[in-house]
Amino acid sequence: MASSSTRKYETRKRDPNPRIAALLVIDMQNHFSSMAKPILNNVLTTIDICRRASIPIFFTRHNHKSPTDHGMLGEWCNGDLIFDGTTDSEIIPEIHRLVNGPDEMVEKSTYSAFNNTRLQEKLENIGVKEVIVIGVMTNLCCETTAREAFINGFRVFFSTDATATVNEELHEATLMNLAYGFAYLVDCDSLRRSLLSD
Repeated sequence: MASSSTRKYETRKRDPNPRIAALLVIDMQNHFSSMAKPILNNVLTTIDICRRASIPIFFTRHNHKSPTDHGMLGEWCNGDLIFDGTTDSEIIPEIHRLVNGPDEMVEKSTYSAFNNTRLQEKLENIGVKEVIVIGVMTNLCCETTAREAFINGFRVFFSTDATATVNEELHEATLMNLAYGFAYLVDCDSLRRSLLSD
């Protein structure tokens, strides 16, 4: 059964096509562990579903190389930046990325996974036309990535139960906005039905 948020805000229904989809796992890092832990099982489930459906997986890691490498984020983060090489910058240990396999890591220093990265080029090179977005934070990096994916011509699927942020109001506001004009809402159950059905 679809999560209540999916049913509540869904304006259009569509299933991802595993032949042209990629999974974007956004910033599941130690720095965000308090937000990530409650959705960890759903994130792991979504990753497993996508692996079984042969969908390529791209992980993002938000970090800064130096105290001056932050642009406007420094003004909004109140100095709470994630620096490369620290424990906070690493992917949380429960997530086992296939380092020597097909999984890719995208390093980013702002909300969008597309900004100053080669993500779009990498997706286009393997024929990806759809992205499924999971991770943290729903209303910042996940939402910005989803919106930019849409603007860049990708069909977007946004998880309601494998994304999280600081509170439920911000999470729900993002779901409402994205479902209105940017993304199809999905959850673990709907992905399992659409991607793994015989």
